[in-house]
Amino acid sequence: MTKARGSRTGSGAAQTGLFDDVSSTKTSRKTGKTISRKTANTARKASDKAPGPVAGPKPSGGKTAGLQVKKKNRPARFTAGKRKPAKQREISVSEFFAKNRHLLGFDNPSKALLTTVKEAVDNSLDACEEGGILPEIHVHIESLKEDRYRVTVQDNGPGISRKEMPRVFGSLLYGSKFHRLCQSRGQQGIGISAAGMYGQITTGKPVHVVSKEKRKPAHRFAILLDTNTNLPLITKDEEVEWDISHGTMVEIELEASYKGGRHSVDGYLWQVALANPHVTLHYAPPKGGPVNYDRASRKLPAEAKEIKPHPKGVELGQLMKMLKETKYRNLHGFLTHEFSRVSNKVADEVLDGAGLKAQMSPGRAHRDAAEVLYRSIQQAKIMNPPTNCLSPIGEDQLLKSLKSRHEPEFAIAVTRPPSVYRGNPFLIEAALAYGGGAFSSDEPVKLYRLANRVPLMYQKSACCVTKSVIETAWKNYHVPQSRGALPVAPMAILVHIASVWVPFTSESKEALASYPEIQKEIKLALQECGRKLGTYIRRGRRLADAQKKKDYIEKYIPHIGIALQEILGLTDKKRATTESKLRDILERSRKM
Repeated sequence: MTKARGSRTGSGAAQTGLFDDVSSTKTSRKTGKTISRKTANTARKASDKAPGPVAGPKPSGGKTAGLQVKKKNRPARFTAGKRKPAKQREISVSEFFAKNRHLLGFDNPSKALLTTVKEAVDNSLDACEEGGILPEIHVHIESLKEDRYRVTVQDNGPGISRKEMPRVFGSLLYGSKFHRLCQSRGQQGIGISAAGMYGQITTGKPVHVVSKEKRKPAHRFAILLDTNTNLPLITKDEEVEWDISHGTMVEIELEASYKGGRHSVDGYLWQVALANPHVTLHYAPPKGGPVNYDRASRKLPAEAKEIKPHPKGVELGQLMKMLKETKYRNLHGFLTHEFSRVSNKVADEVLDGAGLKAQMSPGRAHRDAAEVLYRSIQQAKIMNPPTNCLSPIGEDQLLKSLKSRHEPEFAIAVTRPPSVYRGNPFLIEAALAYGGGAFSSDEPVKLYRLANRVPLMYQKSACCVTKSVIETAWKNYHVPQSRGALPVAPMAILVHIASVWVPFTSESKEALASYPEIQKEIKLALQECGRKLGTYIRRGRRLADAQKKKDYIEKYIPHIGIALQEILGLTDKKRATTESKLRDILERSRKM
């Protein structure tokens, strides 16, 4: 006979499932009869109220004999399957990065100094270019103690409003570039405020900022970052006199270490001047004299325009969010106005493929409808996104910059047509500088990696650019290369990616992720440069061989003339005539 679910048998109780229904009846253990659960509960409560057992007298007799013994109330112990209560609270983004500052590039003191300068210089360049101003930047690093430095970066940009200054320098993930699909150096709104936070953690001192807009007074702020709330704490706010028309100056004191070399601030600023030929840089290092990098061109980069997202670069969750937040009343208007490259015809094709009505309200599109729409978008033929959101360096500017910094024998630059990864437009530029006194023929090539005109200084081996250079068959272009290594030649290779969203491997922005589309474009650009380099090397070898043969002719013809004169008894005049004829014959045969 099947027992009722939840009934007790013998000395144990049957376990019920988590979502099983509990029977309203129960079987009595004494009579075996079925009684109502309400009656059983009433009986149990009555038994619980009955007096407990009385302890009998001890064999030896004592004070407790005949007394009622009560059990002590002990705290309940946690059993398996139950979780201890924990003190849980929300973690702010600044608190997270304060404990994980290595993710932002503050791994060690020397790298922290470079990252601080980098973030300040990047902000200055972006501000100047957005304001249509040829950048002139001053970088000053002052040594205060053995492990403490003061970094000051000043630019001639349009300035920052007094209202925005505290949030720009005192809050992480605060900026104007994250939601824009437009090429810029900064992307996440972390950099300069993270540098200030690092200085605050290591020295306890605030960031000092002075900024002045045109025809407005200058304001000076001292700003700390509250890591619990990710909000700025203003310790000083005053109006000051500043004898410039417009600009911004940032001063951060931090614990750091200064080292020279290619991976230091010195090498970074040199590459900034290389990648931005329109910039003038004044650099005062903590050791040695000041260094000036004059601009190689007075032409500003083309202004990058903001574009709307491409439908094929939007994922399902983001599409659902856009459907919910859009201001357009029907799906047809949503598709044609919220995305780029979606015409009326394309919108109709997408909606027909999804089986959705054009007049359907986007807000009423449930998850299944959004997924059908997403699948239809992926299958539709849609033009690549517009490329006016990109601002490449340009072949002419790259050549000017390489020639002014390296003075090579041969230089070539190539700009690839724009392409797309994950719906994001990007463009690859590559350049080579070969020969000259700046390179050694016994060392690997110098590789410059740039992303939106910003030099990438670390994680070289993990970068998509390095992998693409190594995978290119340089031996086909008469450049020696060992397997799995960079080529060995008196040469510098420059690769630049311009994109609305650069796929970095981490928040520190030190290496590019290996997307197949990006790797393909880098290889094609390098191969085009390599073919032209190979032609130059072959032509140089032919010219060298020709010169070698010519030198042989000039060296041995006089000896042949003397020998013929002695054998045939020629006069000096006839000997000279014979040498001239021999020289002409050999020159013609050499050129053939």
